[in-house]
Amino acid sequence: MKWNGDMTNVIDALRHHNRVCKIDYYEQFQDSLLQEFAAIDEPFPALTSLDLHSSVNDINVPVLPDSFLGGSAPRLRSLYLEGIPYPSIGKLLSSTTNLGCLSISCIPRSGYIAPETIVPCLSMLPRLESLHLGFQHPRSQAHRVNRHPPPLTRVIFPTLTLFWFHGDMEYLEDILSQIETPMLNQTSFNFFNQLVFDTPFLGHFIRRTETFMTIHGARVECFDSSIIIRLSEQGEMAVNDRHVLWLQISCNPLDWQLSALAQVLNSSLSSLPTLESLHIAVDRHDWQGEIEAIQWRELLHPFIAVKAVTLESEDLFRLVAPALQELARERATEVLPALQDLLLRTGDWRPSGPVKEAIEQYIAARQLCGHPVTVHYWDEESGEYVE
Repeated sequence: MKWNGDMTNVIDALRHHNRVCKIDYYEQFQDSLLQEFAAIDEPFPALTSLDLHSSVNDINVPVLPDSFLGGSAPRLRSLYLEGIPYPSIGKLLSSTTNLGCLSISCIPRSGYIAPETIVPCLSMLPRLESLHLGFQHPRSQAHRVNRHPPPLTRVIFPTLTLFWFHGDMEYLEDILSQIETPMLNQTSFNFFNQLVFDTPFLGHFIRRTETFMTIHGARVECFDSSIIIRLSEQGEMAVNDRHVLWLQISCNPLDWQLSALAQVLNSSLSSLPTLESLHIAVDRHDWQGEIEAIQWRELLHPFIAVKAVTLESEDLFRLVAPALQELARERATEVLPALQDLLLRTGDWRPSGPVKEAIEQYIAARQLCGHPVTVHYWDEESGEYVE
């Protein structure tokens, strides 16, 4: 059953609960309609796909009750809820042992599900392959205070290959402390902005997941309202390459972005032995200004195995050059100790003045300590890098 605005006889059709196989709704819910729909308390034994989207203000949207669909949909294979509060979803999930795709996104405050509640619900899904879990707002202070300690044992999800999350870092940490995902091969983690990012369980999760330990390339991108790092099994990482791990932090000023990502990287990505290629790009309307050299050093510090760094603009290289100059004055291998190639996609531009001096000092310092670095420039005409 699929409808797009024509509500004639919809509720009557849903009364035939034994025959309905698929329900899709993509229009804005009216409060009265959602209330009637939520009141349906009969099991749906033939239902294989349920897809509900609501754009109603999260204060006004009705909450799906325990009795929704009679708490039973045994043939359900995919369940998508967007903007729909359903805090007691565990009752329905306990009947859906064939569920392969579960997406609960844009969860409003009225639909909050605690980490220690959602994981046992998910553990009842032995065939789960794809999990999307996302919130509209950061957790309340009360929920933060009531965090539970990590469990002594973890739940294994033997078939989960994709995990997408949007919310607080602490919430994800609580989830990761409780699960094992041996088949996971693609993740996207999107975090709300906060002052401190402490991610020990993210680090443990990455190190015990086999796919992450074969990552070769990383791409850092700074946008107007967020900073992103994408990790890939491919060393040469282009914009559209498939990512294995995606981390995104929502914040605005460039210095905040660098600080936030550096905190996450230094506590979670400092021991990836195969990560050998790093690309950095900035795509902002207003990103010029003073960035302290220490911020670039902190961002680059976890990439201990990286052999090649690509900077994708002239202005970006101007910002990073002071950090390289400071390294030349101190220990040249303190950051990026395995670096061999510095690749600059700067068009026809070549360093001059203080920028040229900074790079020359860095190159000389690396040469003296026995860890030489070669600078390469992108040649538009030949379509390749030249020294």
